[in-house]
Formats: sequence, structure tokens, C-alpha cells
Amino acid sequence: MREDDDPGSGHTRSRRAFIRASSMGMTAAALAATGAASVAPAASAAPVTAVERARRAGGRLSVTPACDGHETPAAMEGPLFKPESPERGDFITPAIRGVRLDLTGVVYDTGCSPQPGTLMEFWQCDQNGDYDTSGFSLRGHQYTDRRGAFRLTTIIPRDYWGRWGKRAPHIHTQVQTPGGPVLITQLYFPDDTQAYGRDFAALNAGDGIINRSCTITLSGPEDGAYTGAFDFVVKTTVQ
Repeated sequence: MREDDDPGSGHTRSRRAFIRASSMGMTAAALAATGAASVAPAASAAPVTAVERARRAGGRLSVTPACDGHETPAAMEGPLFKPESPERGDFITPAIRGVRLDLTGVVYDTGCSPQPGTLMEFWQCDQNGDYDTSGFSLRGHQYTDRRGAFRLTTIIPRDYWGRWGKRAPHIHTQVQTPGGPVLITQLYFPDDTQAYGRDFAALNAGDGIINRSCTITLSGPEDGAYTGAFDFVVKTTVQ
């Protein structure tokens, strides 16, 4: 189903209610344990930023920033969010035959401190530009590890026609630290990305919603697959 086929009314309210309930249910001890994990002696090395990972891999550097304290820009949620997705970091199933993407990153607060236990939700369309509205294909959530890092194994989505015109390939994302506000945003791809015979430069240029500062840093393709990185900077308190 295309993104404009289902208005998805109530999805945002339901999702936020779910997140608030989850956050309020955390005990003080659990919050203290989460805070301790971020400064535990075992985490002796600072997390590697997206830019540094790309540099080590020999990939080009795009507009994806390292942590500079500036919040990751928000974007519209869209009508096809589905609550209660499965907890998983691997979206590859037998039905998914697109160009593989291994995406990693770190969630920071505005002071550039890594945020363990951050809830991250991802959803996207498939290699045909369609979203799964009957199940949870290419949908899921996960939590960052003690270093504030996440890993997602998925595919590069294809472009599609939606209610906002022809959208460039993108991945919807929600990010929330324990007890913090929800960041809703979208991740995009560099102009020279190669997938499905599509012209990503033209697709990006024709998308009136795209925010170039939310472009994933890519290296590859190698053996038909890309390695990507994107670091998030988010607020940790509700104002």
C-alpha cells in the first residue's frame, strides 16, 4: 500500500500515549541503573561518531554531522506509523529483496553524552515503494546499548508517489530517551546512491519535504550492499 492510502488517524496519539505510559512505568532504580551504565568503567572508549566510522571505512563524508550539540531536525510522522511493532534490529526476511543497508549510529543528548536505553522505532517502504499495512514487514523497534549505540539491518527503500507528491527514499524514525520527549524524523540518502535503477539526485531534488541535514553517511556499495551511519542528537527532558 502507498503511503497515502491510509490516513492512519490516531496513530500518533496512540504511539505517544504508549511511550508516556512506558516511561512513567520505569522505577527510580531502573533510571539510576541506566544512568550508571553511561558512565560505567567498562565503557572506557568513547563511542565512534558516524563521520569517524565513514572515515575509517574509506567512505565519503556527506552532510551527516558528528555530535555538535545541535538537535537532529524533526519531520512529519506520516500516516502509516503502526504502534506495537516487534522488538528487532534485523528487517531482512525472505520477502525482502532490496539493496541491503547496515545502518549504525549513536544517540547523544545536546551535551554530546551517549544515551543508553533510548527507544528507537523504524519503519519504511520496501523495494517496490510499498508499506506493509497488514503486518510488520520493515517495521520494528529497539533500544540503544550501554554506549548509546544502535544497529539496523534493512534495505534501502524505494521512492513512491504519496499524498505529498513524489517522495524520495527515506526511513521514518522515532527516538526517545527514558522519560524524554519523542523526536520524529526521517532519514535520507546521498544523491549518488545506487539502487533499483533510480536517480537519487533527481528524487532528492524533487522532494519538497526532504531535509538534507538528515542524510545518512554511506560507504559502498560492496557486494551489492551499503554500510550507513547516522548519529542522533536529542533532548532528554520534556519542556
